[in-house]
Amino acid sequence: MSPTKMGEPITTDALLNQLITSESSGDCLAVSDELGNFVKEKGLLVLNTDQIIDRLMEYATNKKSGTERESGLLGIAGIAKIVGGPAVPYLLPCIPTILDLESDKGLPVREAAHLAVTNIMAAVDINATHIALPYLLDGTTGKWQSKIAALEFLNELAIKAPEQIGDCLPEIIPVVTNCMHDTKQEVSKQAIDVMTKLCKVVGNPDIEPHTKLLVDCMAHPDHVTKTVQTISATTFVAEVTGPALALMVPLLVRALNDRSAAVVRPTVVIADNLFKLVRNPPDAGQFMPQLLPGLDRIIETAAIPEIRALATAARRTLVTAAGGEDCKSDKFVVSAEELYQEMQKFFKKSTIFLVSFFQPSVDYVAGVCSELIKREIFKEQVWNEAIVPYLSSAILEPEAKSLASYLLKHYHALYRESQKVGDEGDDSEGALLCDCEFSLAYGGMMLLNNTRLILRKGQRYGLCGHNGAGKSTLMRAISKGKVDGFPSQDILRTAFVEHNLQGEEGNLSVVDFLAADPGLTQLSKDDVKAALFEVGFNEDRQAQPVGALSGGWKMKLELARAMLLKADILLLDEPTNHLDVENVAWLVKYLVTHPEITSLIVSHDSGFLDDVCTYIVHYEKKKLVYYKGNLSKFVERRPEAKSYYTLAATSVKFSFPPPSVLLGIRSNTKAILKMSNATYTYPGAPKPSMYDVSVQLSLSSRVGVVGANGAGKSTMIKLLTGELIPQEGTVWKHPNIRIGYVAQHAFHHLEQHLEKTPNQYIQWRYQGGQDREVLEKATRKLTDEDIAQMETVVEFMGQKLKVELLLGRQKLKKSFQYEVKWVGLPHRFNKWIAREQLLEWGFHKLVQAFDDAEASREGQGYRELVPSVIRQHIEEVGLPGDIADNNPISGLSGGQKVKVVLAAAMWNNPHMLVLDEPTNYLDREALGGLAVAIREWGGAVIMISHNTEFVEALCPELWHVEAGRLTKKGHVAVAEDNFEDSTEKIAKAVSKSSGKKKKLSRNEMKAREVRRRARHLKWLSEGGEKEPDTESD
Repeated sequence: MSPTKMGEPITTDALLNQLITSESSGDCLAVSDELGNFVKEKGLLVLNTDQIIDRLMEYATNKKSGTERESGLLGIAGIAKIVGGPAVPYLLPCIPTILDLESDKGLPVREAAHLAVTNIMAAVDINATHIALPYLLDGTTGKWQSKIAALEFLNELAIKAPEQIGDCLPEIIPVVTNCMHDTKQEVSKQAIDVMTKLCKVVGNPDIEPHTKLLVDCMAHPDHVTKTVQTISATTFVAEVTGPALALMVPLLVRALNDRSAAVVRPTVVIADNLFKLVRNPPDAGQFMPQLLPGLDRIIETAAIPEIRALATAARRTLVTAAGGEDCKSDKFVVSAEELYQEMQKFFKKSTIFLVSFFQPSVDYVAGVCSELIKREIFKEQVWNEAIVPYLSSAILEPEAKSLASYLLKHYHALYRESQKVGDEGDDSEGALLCDCEFSLAYGGMMLLNNTRLILRKGQRYGLCGHNGAGKSTLMRAISKGKVDGFPSQDILRTAFVEHNLQGEEGNLSVVDFLAADPGLTQLSKDDVKAALFEVGFNEDRQAQPVGALSGGWKMKLELARAMLLKADILLLDEPTNHLDVENVAWLVKYLVTHPEITSLIVSHDSGFLDDVCTYIVHYEKKKLVYYKGNLSKFVERRPEAKSYYTLAATSVKFSFPPPSVLLGIRSNTKAILKMSNATYTYPGAPKPSMYDVSVQLSLSSRVGVVGANGAGKSTMIKLLTGELIPQEGTVWKHPNIRIGYVAQHAFHHLEQHLEKTPNQYIQWRYQGGQDREVLEKATRKLTDEDIAQMETVVEFMGQKLKVELLLGRQKLKKSFQYEVKWVGLPHRFNKWIAREQLLEWGFHKLVQAFDDAEASREGQGYRELVPSVIRQHIEEVGLPGDIADNNPISGLSGGQKVKVVLAAAMWNNPHMLVLDEPTNYLDREALGGLAVAIREWGGAVIMISHNTEFVEALCPELWHVEAGRLTKKGHVAVAEDNFEDSTEKIAKAVSKSSGKKKKLSRNEMKAREVRRRARHLKWLSEGGEKEPDTESD
């Protein structure tokens, strides 16, 4: 019976007496809850004054009374349940003793022990996992029942705090591995099951498929050889973290001690590949003492030189990943001891006296705060929850809150100072619009980790980083309000200017398109027209449908929309793409002369960034680092960023497959494609886009097409490649020519295949032996007239026949003849008809389709359409093979998508490469790789680009298109200085030309033979010393 029912005051003695004299377990549970409420009401100090925990543990260890053991354990369970977290520092030391009671002979005692540990562990803060863990692991040294219980609680803790358990795996794995080898089968089985579940916290998609194999190897060390051989076939792509290494290192250590070269060789390769993907130096550094001795022994004693070389490379990678031999790291870490000393300073400064009994609470709080700093968590609510409840019994609650605020501000300031690498500016440079800390992930990949975004009014920030770093993803996240701490749209207006119009074939006029924008509904059409006129849209251009605009004008339309929104911050994603030189200059002037606008810019145009940027924001180790000044100033401070200025392919190498021989083309200067007097008008347009254009190309052509936006450059390219059919004039091309085409809106090639990987896309595109993109062209699709043409009766050799299909092709003088199958006649009546005759009859598309099929078949005859060959091909255009095989196209960056399109275009060994704005989305190094590949390739290249540096470096011939007319063709000197290797290249060329033999003409060779013959006859008649024949005589 409860003391309250007896009318007596509640005391500790009364409650404890009631606890041990309860008649049933249910009564004892009720009293234990009341005991918990009593402690919660009186405060934690009562645990000391009344020695409650000591007395309960005395009951729990009373070997003579099972009732007292159960009562004591239920009392502990009640306090843990009701008081919760604040009691944990005082209850954790009891866990090993309680786990021992899991082996008690009495079932009630075992159940009470299990409940007590369950309640204690439920009250443990996830950031105190590292504090509670040693008490659990201590339980694995007892009897077998205690070991099983400890393993069960370990598994539950992993479910509750997976990240924290992941960090503790280096301590956990050896203990659980020992349990796997326990002589008691039940313990071994439980340990294997728990280890398998613990592996789920690793979170590495490359290692997860092998977790069962790794656990099996821990349980059976003799399986090392099989495990290493299996894992050596794995391609590691994902970032490798501490938990992943904790799982792999035990295997590596065992394998490095193996004497077999068949085991050691793949082991050092695995180690090398793993540590190349480690981004956090402390993750690698903690395993150096285990791995270095084995690697050093192999380097010194391995008999095979290759293994010694591989081990040396693996050691170098390990040391680099760990931050050097002394494991230096720039990660901000504060130990629990340092935090404790800082808390003591606060208590002394605030004249707060702390009873020694509360030392466990202070130590516990210091440990939790140390973990929060390690995880870079600096949120006020989290710090209050980690400090205030645990110290409110020791000091007043307002004092506890002051302590939490002090520690948070103190260590947050130190953390920010430790992360500060560049220049963040001050108030003199403009009002602070945004200062927030956030993390950003995309597709399971961490792009930015707890970094800081600082934006000031009137500043123009250039975002710089390699393709795939997450520049556009950050801009998109800001525009959608998904960046933690970034002000909302009603406080800070942002406008995201990107290329989302490029694939749109809208029927709305330009004015109607803007008027329909949800953010501009309050504006009249007159306001919209005025803004459009300001950015260069005259009345005719405003009336055009959006789908008829060129890429440059679509970009200006997006800029006009942003201006109408009157945004405080412009988010510009590749704003100069498709803009001609004049419009780029206009954009520079607009940004520089509007100091009220803040800009965040992603661009690969180094000149543009130089002209507009006041800060460069650089991606470094998943952080944003600020550098004051433009791109030039940034390169002065970071010379390794020189690739932003030169077309250098320092780390990105592109290689294009050589074009095959074209039948009848014996000279690189002979025409392979001609367009004569071509005129084209878009449907619904009032006037032609191209007038009477005549051009021709050969294999040696390197042509740059330049002109203003909307002048007709892309239209001319589409006419050349067969995307469009001219209403007047003709387009001729060699029947066997294969053309690789990368469109201005390059992504339109991929829009229907976003779920595929790049490798799968190329397999789809070329399966069946033909390029499916070619089959989609307007020149290949059968119109009603073409279908009617197939029904036309032709007269041949006195007979009236219908053409069914073409079956073959062979050379006929300077042209071809085709094997024609007639409708209703067997194959023995097939006839060979000259190409010109078929064209005269009107079967243009039938002949063209057959030529395309033959050309494609010939191109693919050089390649095997299998994943391994495709992977190698994709790697040759700068996209890592692991991304090509594993990442869906939807998750790739803009630059990576361009590489996929380029790889697909080059798959069937084309003779001619057509690039419409090839520099869009490619970073500087990729641009350098592309430039070098084009320079060294043996096929024809025609490109449209407003990147003057790129065109001048590659194209000696320029075609100027203006108002639909090809107004000028000129030959210019190639700007070799735009390449970093220009000096070396020129030196090689001079050396080559000086040593090259001059090829004699036929007449010169005859004359030389006459001279030699005369000299020989003279020697025969006169005798004497014979003059030797030389190449120059």
